[in-house]
Amino acid sequence: MSGPTTVSERLDALPFTAKHRRLLVGSGVGWALDALDVGLVAYVLLALRTQWDLSATEQSWIASIGFAGMAIGATLGGLLADRIGRRQVFALTLLVYGLATGAAALSWSLGALLVFRFLVGLGLGAELPVASTLVSEFAPRRIRGRVVVLLEAFWAVGWTVAALIGFLLVPTSDDGWRWALAIGALPAVYAVVVRWGLPESVRFLLARGRTEEATRVVREFEAAAGVASSAELVPDPAPVATRGIWSQGLRRRTTGLWLVWFFVNFSYYGAFTWIPSLLVEDGFTVVRSLQFTLIITLAQLPGYALAAVLVETWGRRRTLSAFLVGSALSALAYAGADSHGTVLAAGMALSFFNLGAWGALYAVTPEVYPTSVRGRGAGSAAGFGRIASILAPLSVPFLVGGGGTALVFGVFGVAFAVAASASFLLPERRGEALDG
Repeated sequence: MSGPTTVSERLDALPFTAKHRRLLVGSGVGWALDALDVGLVAYVLLALRTQWDLSATEQSWIASIGFAGMAIGATLGGLLADRIGRRQVFALTLLVYGLATGAAALSWSLGALLVFRFLVGLGLGAELPVASTLVSEFAPRRIRGRVVVLLEAFWAVGWTVAALIGFLLVPTSDDGWRWALAIGALPAVYAVVVRWGLPESVRFLLARGRTEEATRVVREFEAAAGVASSAELVPDPAPVATRGIWSQGLRRRTTGLWLVWFFVNFSYYGAFTWIPSLLVEDGFTVVRSLQFTLIITLAQLPGYALAAVLVETWGRRRTLSAFLVGSALSALAYAGADSHGTVLAAGMALSFFNLGAWGALYAVTPEVYPTSVRGRGAGSAAGFGRIASILAPLSVPFLVGGGGTALVFGVFGVAFAVAASASFLLPERRGEALDG
């Protein structure tokens, strides 16, 4: 190429290289550390309910306060990502929630733990949409959805590690939950790796007029693929109606995205934050509860694997809606489960379909918006969804009191069904270049 070429033309022409793999794994490790922190909360609740003699309402506040921080963090993180860069925000958020998690291990009271969990949430909420945006902006278009689903699959790795820590460490002593949270401080160290080891988004650099840096990054990726180009690098053509995420051209997409994020968050965090405690409430021993939760968690991995294939064959929207319908049916099956075997089977199905849906949702979210508002669009959708993740843990004690576990998962099943319906408001962007 000798004439000017756009970002999409250059990046989309590349195969998946070692540079792409390093970006995916580097971002994925941060993602797994996020999941580790969020997943540990369920086991901390199980320990503190007896050690601190916490009521169900107090337990729900521990779960929800972190999500309140995530709601604020997701919105602010998206705005900052469009202003100072994806990589910078990614590293900063890892540092914030890593330090806060380590401090939470030293909590001396319920109030102190709530403060630290809120700070943890600020970092967590900002990190997730920023990481998916960064990876999406580098991935070649023909496999972009699959790459983002693979990134999201690192969540299952982190959640599985959390389940192992919860099973092996938390019950060993009264300080087991403190040691578990101390392990959750690892992201503070990993922030250094992200800051200096991962590239900044080329599309962001061009949008900020940093053409020389953007060109250098693109040439590094081309060199990894054995391609050499001296062509001038220019931004992708700006699409119509990019003033804001609620502008006429984006309003329908934003509405659908916010609804899906809200109801998926409500069901996922309501269910998986409370499952260990609900199992104990329904007569399971603590050890059996932790065993079942670990097995249920492992079912996340094949869910991601199938979603990674389907987003590039069926498409993003069809995959998302199918997995959400599967999640709804699984939640209703859990509501009607009446034996250890059916509880385990329904829980595994819920884990499989729900996490596959998350993978498809993270694949489609960055594709909905142009570069100028991609960070804030993804961040605001995640932030709105976090409102539901605040409400869900708080609602569980009331739902249990009104109709037990059956009512809890019946409500979650309806929420998944609403999310599936809202997914049809989203565009299908499989195989298309990202908007400039």
